[in-house]
Amino acid sequence: MSASLDEKLKSVEWGEYKLGDIFEILSVKKATKQNVRKYKNSEFNTPVVYCKFGDNGIMYWGRKNEFTTYKNVISVIYNGAIAAGKVYAQREKTGILAESYFIRLKKHKSTHNINLFLASVIEKTLYYKYSREYLATWAGRVENDTIYLPTKKGEINFDFMESFIAELEAERLAELSAYLTVSGLDDYELSEEEKSIIRQFSNRQISFAEFDFSEIFNNIKQGRRLKKEDQHPGNIPFVMSGVTNTGVVGYIANPVAKFPCNSITIDIFGNCFYRNYDFGAGDDTGVYWNTENCYSKSTMLFFTASMGKALYNKYSYGKKLRSSQSLHFKMWLPNKDGKPDCRTMEILISAVQKLVIKDVVLYSDKRVKATKEIITK
Repeated sequence: MSASLDEKLKSVEWGEYKLGDIFEILSVKKATKQNVRKYKNSEFNTPVVYCKFGDNGIMYWGRKNEFTTYKNVISVIYNGAIAAGKVYAQREKTGILAESYFIRLKKHKSTHNINLFLASVIEKTLYYKYSREYLATWAGRVENDTIYLPTKKGEINFDFMESFIAELEAERLAELSAYLTVSGLDDYELSEEEKSIIRQFSNRQISFAEFDFSEIFNNIKQGRRLKKEDQHPGNIPFVMSGVTNTGVVGYIANPVAKFPCNSITIDIFGNCFYRNYDFGAGDDTGVYWNTENCYSKSTMLFFTASMGKALYNKYSYGKKLRSSQSLHFKMWLPNKDGKPDCRTMEILISAVQKLVIKDVVLYSDKRVKATKEIITK
């Protein structure tokens, strides 16, 4: 956070508030497991909250009008091994499956920016206090917890929250724009070689073949169990199941199994991510790497995408994946003389990266301009 925003937080007046005095819990008709799906489609397109760490707590998608939905509210997850006490601002119409509830301000019509500020403050109080053994339920517990909020003339200063989040977004977007420029990623023009590969790929002119996971990686290991309450703050990224922040749930100092950079993780649900840093992993995560063949980052990113495609929609809470099961799973890769064609993979990844970065650069420029207009009003 910049010095200016940090100073604003220090200079603003703060007041202590009991959650039950300023928030109300909302009644809902919940979704059912039979009527939701893991992946969004044209029919199942309403987000549903469950006990999930990250992804705004959204684990499933349901059909419109089959359960109660609210928009612009705050969801609190009260149960879960690592999710108990997580708090999220829900912008769109959202429902609940289980282990969660919605709250909203009693006397003030909130905006999404204000809810983002409130959710962050509430989570600071709840997350390390509650667990699967001590649930973050509303009645008699969370409603009696207190938080500190910006205050002006004895009233909650919602204008400060609104402007602070807008400035924070503008700052992050400016940092993104600067990073893209310094790293050269703002150059999204395709080279002739990249254009040629894209054409070949589109016209199915690239030879592909199947390869076992164990043909590509000579190390396939499962992480180690480490409960939330046993995690000690440190600087080792700790990976568990989930897609938010690529599954990194925190930074620890525990002497757990440490895995090397240039690895791929696959969690129990089949979510795949590339890691270009050393990290620790929980027992719900498998790790894949090769100590004999040092694949490039681009090649590893291609492996990650292909592995994710092979596992898509095959695993869930009811059918969890373990790394030991995956040795002879197959992925499709560009093939040359019976071996993975790493050069073709690298060019394809470079081309795709530029195509994606173009949209990011244009979006960043547009959002920075729009946010500056909000701040200056």
